[in-house]
Amino acid sequence: IAMPGSVRIAMPGALRMLCLAALLGALGAGGTELTLELPDSAQRCFHQELESGIKFSLDYQVISGGHYDVDCYVEDPNGKTIYQETKKQYDSFSHHTDLKGVYTFCFSNEFSTFSHKIVYFDFQVGDEPPILPDMNNRVTALTQLESACVTIHEMLNAVIDSQTHYRLREAQDRSRAEELNGRVSYWSVGETLILFVVSIGQVMLLKSFFTEKRPSSGRAGT
Repeated sequence: IAMPGSVRIAMPGALRMLCLAALLGALGAGGTELTLELPDSAQRCFHQELESGIKFSLDYQVISGGHYDVDCYVEDPNGKTIYQETKKQYDSFSHHTDLKGVYTFCFSNEFSTFSHKIVYFDFQVGDEPPILPDMNNRVTALTQLESACVTIHEMLNAVIDSQTHYRLREAQDRSRAEELNGRVSYWSVGETLILFVVSIGQVMLLKSFFTEKRPSSGRAGT
């Protein structure tokens, strides 16, 4: 690898594979990401079986529809609600499981009677494993190459989070722009119809002013 100052350091094959695995892990890291369409007066639920003592996190955001809000709740295997929010545009939730079993999280749009929503969520299970073996149990300091791998891994994770954030913002802004464009189009069509009706009314009114009224035949005979 060419380092600053034109100093070349030979990277061992095992460490090269380790850095490559770290890069691929950063690019492919993450849990379940899904974008779903939530019709009006509807609810969608998802189920995940988890072991006890495991951390999971749920991040969600409404991309389009209505006032960009949705109801969300999470239940443990006993049916106990461990998280519940109403009419939220976006939120994050983390929890350490106390029970083994199926956990359920639902998105509800039942409060809306005519607008459907598009919701993005990211469901992560467990902590990310260290990219270096026995990294948490090491006594000696990391070498320069190992530190570089860790730094690159963290920067790639930050890039992935930023790309996801900007994709959501772009989708939300595009939805708002399309909605505004639709309203402007409808308003333009309405104005055109109103102008057409007013123009016809004015023509008919002016025509009635200049129409000559002929005398009746009875008056003409006398």
